Amino acid sequence: MKSNKNYFILIGACLIGSAAFGQGNVIDMITTGNRSIEIAHRLNSQPKILDTVFPTPTTSFPLLSINYEPTFEIQKIEPAKVNLQQKLPQLYNGYARIGIGSLLMPLAELYYNNGRSRKLNYGVHLQHLSSFGKMRNVAPANFDRTNLRGFVGVNEKKYSWDAESYYRNQGLHFYGFPNENANKDSIAQRFNTVGLKGGFHSHAHDSLGLNWKVGLEYRHFNDRKPQADSLKDWNARENFFAIRTGAEYKWGTEIFAADLDILHNSYKFGVLNDTLASGMTGLENKNTIISLKPSISTYSKNQKLKAKVGVDLSASLGPKNKVYLYPIAEVKYSLFNDILIPYAGVTGGLTQQSFKRLTDDNEFILSNVSLQNEHKAADGFVGIKGTLSKRIGFNVFASFSHVKNKALFVTDTLYSGRNRFNVIYDTMNITKLEGSIYYQFKEKVKIDVIGRYYSYNARNNIYAWNLPQFQMVLRGTYNLYDKFILNVDVNLEGGRRALVYAPGDNIVEENNQYALKLGFLADANIGLEYRYNKRVSGFINFNNVAAQRYRRWYNYPTQGFQAMLGVTIRF
Repeated sequence: MKSNKNYFILIGACLIGSAAFGQGNVIDMITTGNRSIEIAHRLNSQPKILDTVFPTPTTSFPLLSINYEPTFEIQKIEPAKVNLQQKLPQLYNGYARIGIGSLLMPLAELYYNNGRSRKLNYGVHLQHLSSFGKMRNVAPANFDRTNLRGFVGVNEKKYSWDAESYYRNQGLHFYGFPNENANKDSIAQRFNTVGLKGGFHSHAHDSLGLNWKVGLEYRHFNDRKPQADSLKDWNARENFFAIRTGAEYKWGTEIFAADLDILHNSYKFGVLNDTLASGMTGLENKNTIISLKPSISTYSKNQKLKAKVGVDLSASLGPKNKVYLYPIAEVKYSLFNDILIPYAGVTGGLTQQSFKRLTDDNEFILSNVSLQNEHKAADGFVGIKGTLSKRIGFNVFASFSHVKNKALFVTDTLYSGRNRFNVIYDTMNITKLEGSIYYQFKEKVKIDVIGRYYSYNARNNIYAWNLPQFQMVLRGTYNLYDKFILNVDVNLEGGRRALVYAPGDNIVEENNQYALKLGFLADANIGLEYRYNKRVSGFINFNNVAAQRYRRWYNYPTQGFQAMLGVTIRF
């Protein structure tokens, strides 16, 4: 510290001396002080050259976005129609229709129900149509059909049930031979049907839970008894009884279902183990089918995909007991908000054959026929349906099935004068192509066009007798001011062939079988209705406007052009 003191003394002396020298006076000042100096610290870093050039930041501005002016296309909305009436429109409890046609053809129809009700519905329905005219170059072809039906139903929030009774009386003649003066009674036939059916459905759960159903049906069917008392038992009688049950449980997007059906059919002709002079023998056939169909259906949350998978376990109990297992698989998917819906699936099933079912297809058959259940081993299908616009829709699909015991009708040569048909059975593969399109403009215009093509490959027969190879159906309705209603119905069929038993013109022989083309079938019908007011209207119908006496069955031409005029009254 001593050296520091002397150092400051020396500096002070110098400063004073300098000032004195400048002013010409000399002042000597001697002083002492205590000054502290910070401790020096050694730098550890090495010297380096600093770059003094700093990059200038570049500022960029994005281009301005181009604004496009939006355009809007406003769809027109049809104006809503508002009913300003304070009460519901008038509903009539019934209507009656009466008409008369050419060839002495009367028509009568009566319908009556209880009117508007949310819970209760009951009523009756009566229909009658007959013909007493003559047809050229064939035996008397008179016919009559009478149907009577009564029904009742109850709809509640948690359940519903319905019941129905019906009666049908149908008379006809086997006119398939060229004799206009033939005895009517000798070729007459009459079918009688009496039946009851009813069902119960639970609606306890709309979305989740278990719902079930049960249905019962009984039907008696018989044909005409011979006039002789000794032969009163030599006709066909049939009794059918069915129990149909099912249950359904919904859990999330899955639906678990199971159906159990029990069908029993008892058919009897004549007296068993007895034979008539004509060679007819008594027949008896009892058959029971028990079918169990469990399945699972599922769908996506957006309702686009729907699928169903299950099995059909059926047992046929009769002369031969057999058990069959059929697949149940279906799927469909909605594209573009239901504009296109492709679908595919494979199914099968066992169909119980009955005398009633055969007469519904061909009323000119024998009374002593064999009954064999139809076994559809597999039936696969694929198609697509959708809408082309809000007025036009379509459906196109193809199916491929393998069928055993397919019923075919052939001309009988043993028990009749070739004016009745027998039933034979064959195994065949059937391919079906179908396309349909419809057009609807409000309630003014409705048009449906359906085209079908069939390909048959039978095991024992060269053709599928009396079955068409192609069909076309055209249906149309035109409503003019709700005053005039025009209906058009056209049915075209081709490719049908009948089995004959001798060579001849236009007859093809193959594998010792003779086939005859039945010709093209063209049936066009036109109907016009004029509504005088809400309660009274008149109608005129023109049937078979092409006046073609086509043969639906071999040796059975149809009536030519027919016209019918009548009136309808609502009350």
